[in-house]
Amino acid sequence: MSEYNREQAEAITIVKDHLKTLSPSALVSLRARIKNYLGFRKDVDRFLRRHFSSLCTETCYQDHYSACCSYEGIITFFADVVINVMVSPDEEVDRLLQVLSLANLGPKCVYLGKRGCLWRVKPMVCEMFLCEPAKRKVFDKEPEAMRTWEKIKHRQKRYTWPNRPVLFDDLESYFIEKGYYSSLMYCHNSPGLLRVKTLAQKRRKTRENP
Repeated sequence: MSEYNREQAEAITIVKDHLKTLSPSALVSLRARIKNYLGFRKDVDRFLRRHFSSLCTETCYQDHYSACCSYEGIITFFADVVINVMVSPDEEVDRLLQVLSLANLGPKCVYLGKRGCLWRVKPMVCEMFLCEPAKRKVFDKEPEAMRTWEKIKHRQKRYTWPNRPVLFDDLESYFIEKGYYSSLMYCHNSPGLLRVKTLAQKRRKTRENP
């Protein structure tokens, strides 16, 4: 098993095993934290299906051109894992662990199956990736679609960019408080994101104590 596969499998197992220990009320409470985010992801999915689905399927997936899916390892945040495991049936989660246990013999993402991504709620990095040729082809004809996409990217930061309390940071903190650690907890171990949090804290203190 590669280092990438090991890290992914460990994160999935942490979440899967912890969720089994929760009472029904605790699970309901945890699900409530991701409700708004799932609504956001439905909006993103509708936008991509309307404007990019046929184009990307034809020019990237079918022709194996994709600059994203052609990488063996894609970036997944720990919160991506938490959310996907929470909304996926056990057999889908087990399928992810199964593919991670195998050697990746092709120049493609380990999670890429015959019918596309094996994740029910794809990692945010994958969901928000649009190559420049695709954007030009769509947005040059539909300027309003480009403005909508910019609004979507702004909404994304409300869940992922830790210059304020955000869901991705919150979910990491929840599991850390329960005694877990994963190298995918980037909000707590990425130098860049830690710097974002530190600067934001300094700004808040400056505003509170001018």
